[in-house]
Amino acid sequence: MLRVLSTHLFLNHRLHPGLLELADRSGAQAVEIFAARQHFDYTSREEVAELAEWFRGNALQPFSLHAPLYPDREMGRAGAPGVNVLHPEKSRRIDAMDEIKRALECAEHIPLRNVVVHLGERDDAWSQRTIELAQTALEHLGAFARPLGVRLLVENLLSEATTPEHLVTILEMGHLDNVGVCLDLGHANITVGTAAAIATLGGRIASVHVHDNHGMKDEHLWPGDGTGDGMIDWPETVKGLKALASPPATVLEIGYALAEPHAEVPARIEKGFALFE
Repeated sequence: MLRVLSTHLFLNHRLHPGLLELADRSGAQAVEIFAARQHFDYTSREEVAELAEWFRGNALQPFSLHAPLYPDREMGRAGAPGVNVLHPEKSRRIDAMDEIKRALECAEHIPLRNVVVHLGERDDAWSQRTIELAQTALEHLGAFARPLGVRLLVENLLSEATTPEHLVTILEMGHLDNVGVCLDLGHANITVGTAAAIATLGGRIASVHVHDNHGMKDEHLWPGDGTGDGMIDWPETVKGLKALASPPATVLEIGYALAEPHAEVPARIEKGFALFE
């Protein structure tokens, strides 16, 4: 299982080669770049060129890009609307897809293999209209990503629209066989449970967002830090993932507010990956 570190861990810092080197030293084989403008400004030629040059000279792979959730540098705190491809207003959906495409353009220079896309936001409901909007967005973004050599991965969220069962319905009804799934274990734990999510999504799972919680809210804790009745059963979860025909990449996606001083981070990263060995 490919060991991938999400740069979400460093979201409060500009993404620079020093952080990529820290990931490399910590046992990661690849990274998932979190496309938030204050962290990685995908519209900046200079920032894209800096990372592209670093990847050309190092073994660490740019496995995936997490599509932007907001179009600004404040993560929506200043009032910018979220990037929502399921929004009922057509202009908002167009804006959302345009923002994702801006981020995807960095694949012209950085050899990304996948892009993780959110279908809507937490309060989006499930309906026939949801299915149609999701399929339209995935078809449109897929047509843009394909010539860049990038595959779309949809993520299970906490919304009714993005349960594992509903994601399968969207992909099957749209005949979207070229779209994979990023299984978020933390989100699955809060909703249907990790075992049920793995059983439902099966061979569609291309990557796994690894983080922990207490079963109530999305905390993005280090794996193993969840406690009590709501904790993730890690041995059973790992067993289920390893039983898949093609074991997915494991992507540590830890909360940036939880990051210890950098001196302690490598050991935590190594311990997280060790769960899957």
